[in-house]
Amino acid sequence: MRHLPYVALTIVALLSSACGNEPAVLELNGSTMGTRFSIKVPADEHVPDAGLLQQQIDAMLARIEGTMSTYIIDSELSLFNISESTDWQPVSAEFCLSVEESLAISALSGGAFDITVGPLVNLWGFGPDGTAVRPPSDEQINAARARVGYGHLQTDCAKPAMRKNLPDLYIDLSAYAKGYAVDRIAELLDEQGLEDYLVEIGGELRMRGHNAARELWAVAIEEPLDDARRVHSVVHLTDRAVATSGDYRNFFEFDKQRYSHTIDTRTGRPVTHSLASVTVIADTAAYADAMATALMVLGPEEGLQLATSRGIAALFLVRTEAGFSEHVTPAFVPEGPTT
Repeated sequence: MRHLPYVALTIVALLSSACGNEPAVLELNGSTMGTRFSIKVPADEHVPDAGLLQQQIDAMLARIEGTMSTYIIDSELSLFNISESTDWQPVSAEFCLSVEESLAISALSGGAFDITVGPLVNLWGFGPDGTAVRPPSDEQINAARARVGYGHLQTDCAKPAMRKNLPDLYIDLSAYAKGYAVDRIAELLDEQGLEDYLVEIGGELRMRGHNAARELWAVAIEEPLDDARRVHSVVHLTDRAVATSGDYRNFFEFDKQRYSHTIDTRTGRPVTHSLASVTVIADTAAYADAMATALMVLGPEEGLQLATSRGIAALFLVRTEAGFSEHVTPAFVPEGPTT
């Protein structure tokens, strides 16, 4: 299966209302980060100039992609990756703060979320280097692992500056950037005085207020199926962010074995546990995005234990012989009815 940059691993679908009717909304949309974005605003909200707002959103997304993309060779991230210097390097405040938050999530998850995983992602064919047709050798995996480790990266965002103590350390913010972009758009809408909206980029969501029917935003969590689209459950939320990570739709098969895009840096290999998807509800989409990836790497037992102990609102869907079993943390309490 071909990998696209930043494409959502699980699409968390929007349902405009519980009954399926869709009152009038203003929708702004477009392409970014290898996927699509959509902003929905109830028509009764006052948007002074929708055309100007679309331009501002497009410019913001272009800037973020030009900062964080591994697919753009002269992005700020790519230029940092190319540099073999182990000295402090000046970077933008936006880049530094994004890396700093990512490193905090790495530490919290014991390295399950690691933005230096890029060499392994590329080796297994899920990065910009192209699609793999067979698993790499043990020697290749060990060589890539020698370049991986979030502890080799430091930030000083007061300057702002960053440095790496391995010349060929490689940063990949793919499991953070979409959520971060969602948060920045939400901030822009807040600055416009909008009180009701939903922002979505490739399945990462953040909502405020109510939908056009004056109800909580209804968000459908997909069943983690390889070849079908089916709703598992619906949660009703406001003033929250949602992200999902899964092991399906982004994988390849070789010799009757399936290899997921979710790489565990502790082994250098795709995960092999039974966890199919994790959905996280949080205050920000960037945190939800990164934490969903971390919990997906940790698996059904370690992931559930970490999420429970840290008060993270998470829903785990685990493959069993009878189908999917659902496990939720105590913090996973939707604000409205579920179906």
